[in-house]
Amino acid sequence: MADGIGPILEALYQGDQERASELAAGAELDVFEAAALGDADRLKSLLASDPSLATAWSSDGFTALHYAAFFGSPEAIRALVGAGAELETPARNEEFAAEAHPLHSAVAAERADNAEALLAAGADPNARQHGGFTPLMQAEQSGNLELAELLIERGAVAGGGA
Repeated sequence: MADGIGPILEALYQGDQERASELAAGAELDVFEAAALGDADRLKSLLASDPSLATAWSSDGFTALHYAAFFGSPEAIRALVGAGAELETPARNEEFAAEAHPLHSAVAAERADNAEALLAAGADPNARQHGGFTPLMQAEQSGNLELAELLIERGAVAGGGA
């Protein structure tokens, strides 16, 4: 994984939620860790003292909103959006998620709760990442009917619209 992300995010990337929780216990989480762990209270505290964190970039090319969408919680998403996180920011990670928006991240993780929170905040259901790939295409590719239906209800169209 990318250098500089720290052991908590590394554990999450490896699918080891238990290890990430152990590492986080008693730790002073940064904005990316708090977002990924869904710790909305810690996020609110961090964002209150430094609002620029809402749009900061991790060393591996994601914003805190990308982490919240993929790993975190709807509460973390709402905290970040309320602090000015941008819903349509494309990831800078060319290796794993070229130009993925936070909604792409939620759908890739098959997190309907997080996708719903992003859509409720105004995320574009037809956002395109590298190669024109839309969230609906991802939901269809993974066979996730619940997510596909949610996206369609919120305006996603086959092929991503105009």
